[in-house]
Amino acid sequence: MSPLFFVVLGIALVVDALYWHVRFLRAIRRRPVPPQPLDGYPSVSVIRPVRGRDVDAEANFAAALDNGYPGQVETIFVVDDLDDPALPLLRDAVAAHQAAGGHGTARVIVGGHPPAHRTGKLNAMMAGMRVARGELVAFGDSDSRPDRDVLRILADTLLATPKAGCAFAPVVVPRPAEKAGDLGYALMINGLYGPAVALAAYQTGDLPFIMGQLMLFRRDALAAIGGLASADGHLVDDMRLGACLAEAGWRNIPSYHPLPIMTGGMDVPTFLKLMRRWLFFQKAGLPLAFTLPLWMRGIVFGLGIVLSVWAIAAGYPLIAMVPFLGTVAIAWSIATLHQAFGGAPVALRHAWVPLGLLLAAPIAQAAVLLNPSVRWRGRDYALDSDARLEGWGGATHSEPGQAGGGFDADDDQGYDPSMGHVPAPIAFHHHHKSPGGFRSPVRY
Repeated sequence: MSPLFFVVLGIALVVDALYWHVRFLRAIRRRPVPPQPLDGYPSVSVIRPVRGRDVDAEANFAAALDNGYPGQVETIFVVDDLDDPALPLLRDAVAAHQAAGGHGTARVIVGGHPPAHRTGKLNAMMAGMRVARGELVAFGDSDSRPDRDVLRILADTLLATPKAGCAFAPVVVPRPAEKAGDLGYALMINGLYGPAVALAAYQTGDLPFIMGQLMLFRRDALAAIGGLASADGHLVDDMRLGACLAEAGWRNIPSYHPLPIMTGGMDVPTFLKLMRRWLFFQKAGLPLAFTLPLWMRGIVFGLGIVLSVWAIAAGYPLIAMVPFLGTVAIAWSIATLHQAFGGAPVALRHAWVPLGLLLAAPIAQAAVLLNPSVRWRGRDYALDSDARLEGWGGATHSEPGQAGGGFDADDDQGYDPSMGHVPAPIAFHHHHKSPGGFRSPVRY
């Protein structure tokens, strides 16, 4: 094989790497015109499923309560049972918020354990939805730390955008990495998925799915797709809900204001398990048009290694450096995009992690194919070939007793779109009692 073959292909790999880098960077740096603040803000219920103790959970809970929303807001934390280790922290957070005279209402409810066709997170979302009384409904992940602007800007975005059914916040991992696994996760979010979301929304401003670490819905949009029950049987609730909204003619709008995700102390084996889970998420809920640029990054990275080894075997060790530049360019691009997206600079001791992340990807992908099951928040889920929950028959079930934390089926003071009844939203007063006098939730 002529050395020119390796030189031409190597240059092509570098050009491709730089082409996508520029496109991603341009999408990240785009500054959309912020929506105008609303004259008045509707009431919002923020439902936060919690299972176990996340990194710096106390600070996350405090931030969730001190959300700065200008309108009436209630925060509903949902745990599976009374044995959850986060429950004492939640009790303390709610008590501290109340003692400080914090805005809005807050409570903790017990959602119960999910049926076989439903993830624990979706079950907790349904339990919270059953008692939520806001005109708008948001769902937030427990490992996120919202600032005092993100929820307001989501409301501005949702209500200012025609046919918007959901607005969601782009996520960023801002902390400097303590361990290599922390950086691997940050690179995956800040250097791959975050820029891909920005690029996918670059032209139209909306997406056919949701990446829902914090997502805000119109009630009528949720009702139009059959409520949260439309995500039954699916591993990834947010992406499924977003797909249903798009199919029904609603728009999913990413806002411009980021939501920090807190991580720390993650070792490499733990990160590899998380990476495998994200590949299941990708398989279950992301369209090819979104994932194709990410696949291209991986292909260029791998081809650079293959061509370099081939060139060395053919007797051209110096020429082998040209295609390997394509591999290096991809790793450099991901690290650079990570920082441009809001991540901390990569420490010298972790300089190998961008290469390691990409080398681990095919191993994690093989694990997805060979073992179609995933462990998530202490639960094991067996999956079918489409990364849906195994054994799901396709029917939706409201199961209000289980999804609602022990509420009676005829208790019509709460709201669940799958139940078919929608009470009028109420205005909240500055108190910390549960509106409606519900009997079953655990309140603090």
